[in-house]
Amino acid sequence: MQTATKHAGATRLAVDTGGTFTDLVVERPDADVRLYKRPTTPANPIDGVLNVLAAAAADLGVPLAHLLDGSELIYATTHAINAVLTGSTARTAFLVTRGHRDMLVFREGGRDKPFDHRRQFPDPYVPRALTFEVPERIGAQGEVVEPLDEDAVRKVCATLREEGVEAVAVCLLWSIVEPKHELRVAELLTEELPGVPVTLGHRLNPSLREYRRAASAVIDASLKPLMTRHIEELERRLREAGLRGPLPVVTSSGGLVHAGTIATAPIHVINSGPSMAPLAGRSYAAAGAGDETVIVMDTGGTSFDVSLVRRGEIPFTRESWIGEPYIGVLTGFPSVDVRSIGAGGGSVARVDDYGLLHVGPQSAGAVPGPVCYGRGGTAPTVTDASLVLGHIDPAYFLGGEMELDRDAAAAAIERDIARPLDLTVEQAAMAIRNVATQRMVDAIEEITIHQGIDPQRAVLAGGGGAAGLNAVSIGRRLRCERVLIPDVVAALSASGALLSDMAFDARTADWRTTADFDADTVNRLLDTLEARCGAFVDETPGVVSSRVDLFAEARYARQIWELEVHLPVRRFASRADVDALRSRFDALHQEVFGVADADSEVELLGWRAAARCKVGSDVLPRVAPTGSPIQPVRRRWATFEEIGTVAAAVWDARGLRVGERHEGPGIVETPDTSVVIDAGATFELNERGSLVIDPHGTETRQPR
Repeated sequence: MQTATKHAGATRLAVDTGGTFTDLVVERPDADVRLYKRPTTPANPIDGVLNVLAAAAADLGVPLAHLLDGSELIYATTHAINAVLTGSTARTAFLVTRGHRDMLVFREGGRDKPFDHRRQFPDPYVPRALTFEVPERIGAQGEVVEPLDEDAVRKVCATLREEGVEAVAVCLLWSIVEPKHELRVAELLTEELPGVPVTLGHRLNPSLREYRRAASAVIDASLKPLMTRHIEELERRLREAGLRGPLPVVTSSGGLVHAGTIATAPIHVINSGPSMAPLAGRSYAAAGAGDETVIVMDTGGTSFDVSLVRRGEIPFTRESWIGEPYIGVLTGFPSVDVRSIGAGGGSVARVDDYGLLHVGPQSAGAVPGPVCYGRGGTAPTVTDASLVLGHIDPAYFLGGEMELDRDAAAAAIERDIARPLDLTVEQAAMAIRNVATQRMVDAIEEITIHQGIDPQRAVLAGGGGAAGLNAVSIGRRLRCERVLIPDVVAALSASGALLSDMAFDARTADWRTTADFDADTVNRLLDTLEARCGAFVDETPGVVSSRVDLFAEARYARQIWELEVHLPVRRFASRADVDALRSRFDALHQEVFGVADADSEVELLGWRAAARCKVGSDVLPRVAPTGSPIQPVRRRWATFEEIGTVAAAVWDARGLRVGERHEGPGIVETPDTSVVIDAGATFELNERGSLVIDPHGTETRQPR
């Protein structure tokens, strides 16, 4: 594969728009990176992007146009998933083969709480009233069983026009084998409904599974008007502000794609922001101590995201749900496996009618925000509790850019939590912190202990602006030996974007078995897929290196679920190559499910080529000291679990010396976050600038 030389001297900017804050990482040539954080603007997230860019330009002493000129800006956003969760997507219609109108109603089987009969069956993503049957039928071998009735399609188009439909998804039976009916329906839709975007299931997601193909098609179509406008406005305003370089966007699979791709397939950015944290966490943990098993947690203002890196591998899942499994919406696409719960700095605390304390999933968000922000918030949050406990300096929030109101936070906690529970304000604040911490521990146990992984043998890597508030407490409860807080902690996901590759996947469905294997046909399919990847590599500017990996979807005969296996050869030249694929699948099946069936035939359902282009550096840069002058070690009254309120040490992270060991209780402050060091825990700064914390420190470890 041809490679190009990276343009020397380019500044790289990575922006991550979260529910509460918009983070920016600036990586300049031959200089340490700088981090910036500004409140997200929910009414128009692009305003928040420009605000944080303007703050960076002001700090660097240059005009915004100068900062943007010649730079590459990487963009991660929650705009798509927020639209799905809030129901603000386009009015979408769904066209299916006659007789398959209830595809989205029947869904796929499964219940996470089978004995909870109070749970309602979820509504289909597109209502049945906007689902229309098309008279046609393609057989499983690609033969035309029933010709397409074009007049009927035109009548459907007239109905769609009357209904004010803004987008259309099409998923016809066996279109993955022969797509001509689906393609013709798209042509008719374009003729009859000019300007209305259309998503074809076979083109977007050539999966054998009809529901997954349909689910991805309707989600994608519903997002097209919104995300097309969003990306177009983002690019227009950035170009007007001076951006001349590329504008790649982070995808759910942890790669980068060209901004124009999002308009054609916005489903790829459903989990854009969270997918980057595992990549960054893995890199910083490996640089710090060579750990192969890493629990990566990213605690923002709205959510707590957690993932597990094993043997240095970024975790992927084919079961990507928006919302709760089985109750939410299945995207039908593989993505980085990140579990999210509503627990962050902005999570709201409340006492229910039975006197029980709850924290989250409701969030104060960026507007109005926690009570201490002074922007109209009235419900106490985790941030308010941390402020009352002395874990956050009210005069040094966001490096002093924003002053917090401790008295207002204390008053809200006293009114809503302390009085109902008959506690002091400090006790109520600690209870809020403890409940939030336990919810996070429960989420981590779901992906570790419940899957046979001992968290004691993993390093806990924290990221996000609120990660330091209870990372040590989480590490203690999980009995982790080490907690790692990188210097990019407040913008971990955005930092991961700088480490990511430009990515492109080409897929095709093709059913056959290892016993009846047509090497010539498969090789032609692989030629086509690899050629598409090659075109992507050639079109990508600034490529340092590139690779194309080939995969097959495989399962044992009569098995329900398939696994994706990396091909052992580039092309199949002999029976030995097929046997090598078979052996690799058996080994993978043994690892995943604990069993392999060497006597069973293996079915091959589809093929995938994945292109990855390295456009940045693998070197982890240091964060440059910014803000006010470095403060000497000082004391502040703060409350800690078990020991109560003490005059705790407060260290300025910028003044720590590499290898110098310190002991809690205390707080390590940076311009962007505070790291609470519980009593007995010890920490030191490593050469990479990360805090390496032993959460147990001087205490004696007890067996679990």
